[in-house]
Amino acid sequence: MTDHILDFLDATFPFGDLDLVSFDAPIPDHWHEFAEAKGFELLRRVRDRNHLELRCNQCDGTMICKIYTLRTAQPICPHCQKARWQALCEEAGVRFLGRGDRANYLRVQLPCGHETSRQQELLERVRRRTTAIRCEACLEARMQAEARARGWELIGDDPDGHLSYRLYRHACRYIQRVAVANMTTGRFTCRNCSEGWLNDRSYIYMMRFVLKSGRDAIKVGFSRDPASRLRHQLVTERDQDALLIRSIEVPTGREAIELEKALHTTLRRQHPDAELDRMEFAAEVNVVSELYDAKIEAEITALLDRIEIRLKRRARRREKRRLKRLRRRLEQSQAPACPAATDKLSPPDQE
Repeated sequence: MTDHILDFLDATFPFGDLDLVSFDAPIPDHWHEFAEAKGFELLRRVRDRNHLELRCNQCDGTMICKIYTLRTAQPICPHCQKARWQALCEEAGVRFLGRGDRANYLRVQLPCGHETSRQQELLERVRRRTTAIRCEACLEARMQAEARARGWELIGDDPDGHLSYRLYRHACRYIQRVAVANMTTGRFTCRNCSEGWLNDRSYIYMMRFVLKSGRDAIKVGFSRDPASRLRHQLVTERDQDALLIRSIEVPTGREAIELEKALHTTLRRQHPDAELDRMEFAAEVNVVSELYDAKIEAEITALLDRIEIRLKRRARRREKRRLKRLRRRLEQSQAPACPAATDKLSPPDQE
């Protein structure tokens, strides 16, 4: 315990089963008046000439208090204080376990079952629902799971001491500093093995948004991670009515850009009145344009079907070319040596 806590305990504390020895000395009348004025009843002098036994008028609990504390300050009843701490923790949604290891800290058990110490001021704000308590153990487990889902391993804190960064190891064994938020959203690449988003796998996606006006809107675009784009970039509220309807894998980001541009050009040419005005969705979807009325969802789906068929055909052609190259290399490696070359290397016939 800190010296501050020890001083407090020495000034006022419950004694429970401690065998206290009365101190045989007179008690001045004005000490009783001090105690009564401050909400206590003075019972007797104990231990030595400096300590008194008091009973709290509010909870009827007994405690030891220094004479100096009674005369110059307001004694704090430890029983009432503990009841206040328990009530605070209960209203903050945690379980009170005892004092923390520092002044103004309480030891609590979080709803997840982990134990930690938190400042009383923080618990007050949690009780008022202005903030929440974050469990370090659960946070560590969540960050580990997010990293594994993206092919990375969390190996430690940021070597530069930045609280928003962690140190990760990629599947290629490369170690890299990554912002925690970027690991959550997937908006980064490995500096060792990635060729950049233009050459990385991407997706053409279609999403549906239900606007507050009651209108259904369709968003089409491209992204390396459509689910992350929807959850962390496009929606403006956590419980917003938005859904990823479809995603089509594209071999590279460069090809995805070309397909997306061609898709929007076709939609604007064939359905010039279907694109929504930005004023209708500005506060609900974090985009500037390219949001369409859901009445053309069937037409958009048909265009995406054509894109998917075209991509599958290209993929089959690429696979055929790859297999053909492999067969050619295999045939070359297994072909017999050239006869002409063998004759040149053979010794001349002996007559």
